[in-house]
Amino acid sequence: MFEKLKKRARFLKTEVYAIYLAYKDPRVSWYARIFAICVVGYALSPIDLIPDFIPILGYLDDLILVPLGIALALKMIPKEVMAEYREQARAVMLQGKPVNRVAAIVIVGIWVGLAILAVVFVSKHFIV
Repeated sequence: MFEKLKKRARFLKTEVYAIYLAYKDPRVSWYARIFAICVVGYALSPIDLIPDFIPILGYLDDLILVPLGIALALKMIPKEVMAEYREQARAVMLQGKPVNRVAAIVIVGIWVGLAILAVVFVSKHFIV
C-alpha cells in the first residue's frame, strides 16, 4: 500500500509540473491559465491553507484540495495540450526534480507580503 501511495504522489507531482508547463501555452484560455497557476502555486507552496500540525484537518488540504484543483485544471486545459506537456514533464522528472528559482522567489515574496500586511493590520487595529 505504501508503494501505491508513493506512485500516486509521483504521478501528482508530474501532473503539477505538466500543468505548470501548459499554463504558458497560448492554446490555453486565460481563465484556465489563472486557475492553473493558482493550483501549481498552492501545490508547491510550503504554506498550507490548514497547517499540517493540526491533527487530521492539516492533511485534508493535501489529500483533497490539491488533487481536486489538479483535476479541475486538467478539465480546463485542452487534452492535446496536456498530452504534449505530460511527455515533457515525464522526461524532466526522470532527470530529477525541476528547479524554478523565479517561481520560488515569487511564492515566497507573496507570503512575505501577506505576512507584512497582517502585521500592519494587527498593529493598527488591535494594538493600542
